[in-house]
Amino acid sequence: MSKKNVLGYALIALAFGAMGALVGFNQKDGAGPITTAYAATDGRPHTAVTNLFAQSFNDAGGKPQALSQWQGKPLLVNFWAPWCAPCVREMPELDALAREMKAKQVNVIGIGIDSPANIAAFAGRLKISYPLYVAGMGGTDLAREFGNEAGGLPYTVLIGADGQVKKTYLGSLKFDQLRADLAKL
Repeated sequence: MSKKNVLGYALIALAFGAMGALVGFNQKDGAGPITTAYAATDGRPHTAVTNLFAQSFNDAGGKPQALSQWQGKPLLVNFWAPWCAPCVREMPELDALAREMKAKQVNVIGIGIDSPANIAAFAGRLKISYPLYVAGMGGTDLAREFGNEAGGLPYTVLIGADGQVKKTYLGSLKFDQLRADLAKL
């Protein structure tokens, strides 16, 4: 096989890899509640949303917080990490959106996938106004329950007041699209 053929095959492989990455980072419409393979104690299917609201995490200041406080309210859940450059880039705009949406009774929370010390230091530097919670690596499992099989960050989930997943977003948020989706709630 000549060097020319190897180069051609390598370019084709790179093109397909790039297309796969683009498809992976496209937004996915939610199709109702995402269920896992286990059942709640009352026998009904246990959903990722149910599991989310059953969690308690420390906030960035170290105080334990029950996520059930967000149940029954429209909620945007952003899975992020301080070491994730796209996560950090979108946080100021997400913070502005959170302040804007508060008047419309839509809440934004961040679930950090890192150590408590790293998240506390990050929160102190960036001064994010929406609640940030420390989930550690367990946050990755929680994000997977919402359909983030690749475990990529940032990963954002839009949950309606009815507890149904309305949409999920893998990768950096497209805020015009997000605002349109929020307007449909």
